[in-house]
Amino acid sequence: MSETTRKILITSALPYANGSIHLGHLVEYIQTDIWARFQKQRGHECYYVCADDAHGTPIMLRARAEGIEPETLIERVWQEHTEDFAGFHIGFDNYHSTHSPENRELATLIYERNRDAGHIVRKTIQQAYDPEAGMFLPDRFIKGECPRCGAPDQYGDSCEACGATYAPTELKNPRSAVSGATPETRESEHLFFRLSDFETVLKQWHQAGHVQAEMANKLEEWFEAGLADWDISRDAPYFGFEIPDAPGKYFYVWLDAPVGYMASFRNLCDKAGIDFDAYWGADSDAELYHFIGKDIIYFHALFWPAMLAGAGFRMPTAVWAHGFLTVDGAKMSKSRGTFIKARTYLKHLNPEYLRYYFAAKLGARIDDLDLNLEDFAQRVNSDLVGKVVNIASRCAGFIHKRFDGRLSAQCSEPGLYGEFVAAGESIAAHYEAREYGRAVREIMALADRANQYIDEQKPWVVAKQDGQEALLQDICSTGINLFRVLIGYLKPILPRLAAEAETFLAIDPMGWDSQAEPLTDHVINRFKPLMTRVEMSRIEAMIEDSREDLQAEAEASGGEAAAEEMEPIAETIGFDDFAKLDLRIARIARAEAVEGADKLLRLTLDLGGETRNVFAGIKSAYAPEDLEGRLTVMVANLAPRKMRFGVSEGMVLAAGPGGRELFILSPDSGARPGMRVI
Repeated sequence: MSETTRKILITSALPYANGSIHLGHLVEYIQTDIWARFQKQRGHECYYVCADDAHGTPIMLRARAEGIEPETLIERVWQEHTEDFAGFHIGFDNYHSTHSPENRELATLIYERNRDAGHIVRKTIQQAYDPEAGMFLPDRFIKGECPRCGAPDQYGDSCEACGATYAPTELKNPRSAVSGATPETRESEHLFFRLSDFETVLKQWHQAGHVQAEMANKLEEWFEAGLADWDISRDAPYFGFEIPDAPGKYFYVWLDAPVGYMASFRNLCDKAGIDFDAYWGADSDAELYHFIGKDIIYFHALFWPAMLAGAGFRMPTAVWAHGFLTVDGAKMSKSRGTFIKARTYLKHLNPEYLRYYFAAKLGARIDDLDLNLEDFAQRVNSDLVGKVVNIASRCAGFIHKRFDGRLSAQCSEPGLYGEFVAAGESIAAHYEAREYGRAVREIMALADRANQYIDEQKPWVVAKQDGQEALLQDICSTGINLFRVLIGYLKPILPRLAAEAETFLAIDPMGWDSQAEPLTDHVINRFKPLMTRVEMSRIEAMIEDSREDLQAEAEASGGEAAAEEMEPIAETIGFDDFAKLDLRIARIARAEAVEGADKLLRLTLDLGGETRNVFAGIKSAYAPEDLEGRLTVMVANLAPRKMRFGVSEGMVLAAGPGGRELFILSPDSGARPGMRVI
């Protein structure tokens, strides 16, 4: 090792325990995992920890809708998340939950230290209250028109159209996202963190380069506007940790969520005998890095370091933000099938295709990343299959057939091999700077050089010439050794391919410098295909699968809530567009469960002389026998959709938050099958 061993702790933002991991999330976890794997490959003492963000009103409401306890919900989602991350080879050293004893202890400690130092104050504030749901509403559960630009359907804390932030009381025409009621204004005492106490500390920290320049410029706007006190409490009912000296008040999720980084590491320390204070103590010489999305920089670069400083802990070495994911140049869309869940992708494609494609496009800036599906297939096929793996496949056969798998006793191309090894310094610098795209370009240039060497030497021609056995062995041994160097450089991005290559090469797991010398007089194993081509048919099947997920979710939630996560409510349409819908009364002649489907029922609908087969995502709310004979409303002119269980020939209408609270729409008495809804 040419550099001193470093102590490094790395985190990714905590995924919320109220939904599935999708490809947009994976930009961050893949980016972080590559950096963590690189540091470990360099020989540093490096830990990568994360956890589920398990508190807050959305989780409380979802658990209530499903008729289960919040603890049951977050345990189920934690299991799903860990399986999804493992599927993409995200190598956490520990994956924990914010709903943990460690997090309760550390959140309380940070709160009490800041309180005792005078950084916590109490204020009586006015809040939005939902009189129908009987609860104060979090900002994100109030929607209305932006008070700055007038954009409709904006959340109570910020506008997605113009970027403005504001108090929920400033929204025009507000409504509760829980019940739809108009919120009332009521008073409640809350606890606030005095962020302004840390203005000088934070400015100095930003100016010292602990955040990217683009983010430092953005954060400067907050200093110019003045750092306001931060509300860190929420009223019951709330799923979270009750504040010790404030009965009926709970820590706001954004207080204990970043503490989850510490809690997950504490959990690891207790299991592995690691010194927690060596990484989090005020005098720590370890490095601490947070990888996050650009949308949460405010919490990570203002509140979080201030809370740590106020409680006597060290501040992060750096907070690194990244951009968002688009697919084929547009926002991820459920209706287009480009809102792709991790597990849907894993059903169809090799996870290392995505790891490589993201790496090839990732840099240290905060630019958005586009997943162009056609380019995705072409790049993986060209680079990984056509260039890198091809080197081994072109050479390994000759080594086994002619030389019993044994490589030459000496390196016949020391100059060429030396060029490949020397490139490691530049490639390592790119990894260190999170310029993965530059690293990939340099690695692929080496792969081109290796293939050029093989093309020039033509081992397939040499193999046919008498007396050229030694030359053939040298050429193919050089090719195998160049392949080995390339795999070493790609190992942070492609850990599974690297492990399979190490098995093929019959070598120990590679460190960054372990390929400094070539393999000579060494026996390799028989070559097996290491990666297959991406077929567009598999990508198309994945897209179709994602659309089917949408249909089931849309029907289970009345058609709107399923699309809410990534897409705003659709723009208004004209009457002519609405008139195209043919809504009909239908009698449910038969209802039955669908084998292999968790949410779907198969309905046979009688339209008064015509029957339709429709799949409806209402299994959580209705037993089949409760539906037969009932009248409902269906979209009769919806184009048939082929699903994995059969063809769905329409859609029944339902409303409600989902789960058990789901209600199919039914007409008044006197309506008959086939009648048009007008």
